[in-house]
Amino acid sequence: MPQSQQPASPRKKATIKYQTTVLFCLVACGAMIGVPAFAYTYGFTWLDWTMFAVLYVVTGLGITVGYHRLLAHRSFDCLSWVKAGFLIAGGWALENSALKWAADHIRHHANCDQEADPYNAQRGFWYSHCGWLFIKDTHADDKYASRLRQDPIVMWQHRYYLPIVLSGLALPFVVGFLYNGWIGGLGCFLLAGVGRTFAVLNSTFCINSVCHLWGRQPHGQADSSRDSWLVSLLTFGEGYHNYHHSYQSDYRNGPRWYNFDPSKWLIFTLSLLGMTNSLRTASTDNK
Repeated sequence: MPQSQQPASPRKKATIKYQTTVLFCLVACGAMIGVPAFAYTYGFTWLDWTMFAVLYVVTGLGITVGYHRLLAHRSFDCLSWVKAGFLIAGGWALENSALKWAADHIRHHANCDQEADPYNAQRGFWYSHCGWLFIKDTHADDKYASRLRQDPIVMWQHRYYLPIVLSGLALPFVVGFLYNGWIGGLGCFLLAGVGRTFAVLNSTFCINSVCHLWGRQPHGQADSSRDSWLVSLLTFGEGYHNYHHSYQSDYRNGPRWYNFDPSKWLIFTLSLLGMTNSLRTASTDNK
């Protein structure tokens, strides 16, 4: 009689990260309930919307240029104070310290679409979009952070991540307060602080979810990465994700002149001013 096959071992029950879950719920409720309620009761001023737009751009570029292209992929180098500025801006996005964010992203590229991929799109839209944040990561490996730990600016930002986050939320409140007292401070905090944070978080999440589930693959099919021009509009050029996975160290995600990629334009402009250097492209890496 043939030996019966043993059933496959079930996936271990996920351990919920309660602090992260509560924090995200507070931001989501503040953005989806608090912001509309304040708009209905008091209305937002031109200053609130201006601060929202400015901080969306600043924090978004802090992630795309600082956390992603500079630290995770080393697609260019820059002056120390420029790096510190990008990491402060990235910290204001509430997406964890640069050390943890970049280490997770390096692991994503090393294990794309596999179990060790922190935001594995093969587990569905919800998981890759934000569900992965709420459960304990059983595949975390400190080796992906070893290079980053040798950078004193990265470690400085990691140590002072909480004050950096709080300063990013306090800034719109202070600006609004100086303009229109307590109500002005509350309104600017809700829109340019909480609402802007929620918007930047979800635009970044779209790269992990949308750009691994829907779109074109003109540069390769080695993994699930896809190009989405719409996501690029929201994320300052990060939506050209299939190209990025094919040429990870290129400082451009959109290589053509007509590709909407403000992140590459900023990096290139700073190079003309002597603030960035050693810009890497697919062609220079293949020489």
